[in-house]
Amino acid sequence: MTYKHNETLLLKYLGPSPVLRIIDFFLDNPLSDYSKNEMVKRMEMGRVTFFKYWAELEKSGAVKVTRKIGRATMYELDRENEVVKHLIKLDMALARRAMKKASEEYKKPVVVKSR
Repeated sequence: MTYKHNETLLLKYLGPSPVLRIIDFFLDNPLSDYSKNEMVKRMEMGRVTFFKYWAELEKSGAVKVTRKIGRATMYELDRENEVVKHLIKLDMALARRAMKKASEEYKKPVVVKSR
């Protein structure tokens, strides 16, 4: 899997399943909507894998259509979906925990050994 180098806290915590990778893509890119082809390219996910799991996300209501541009349909995460709301909360909690841990590491005194 080529996504490992970009693994987020959410994927480290829950595992890099294709469904979570797609949701995580939207969480990391919340300011725009995306076509399926654009998501496949940016996530470096196989088309067959993407489309297999995309259907599940559409059925569950986790993603929604925002607009059409020519023949391309654009999508975004449905932040009103109950499951999506919980995943956003989890993502934020993981980020807070990581920041707290990093802050505590930063505050530790540096021990310098004399020669």
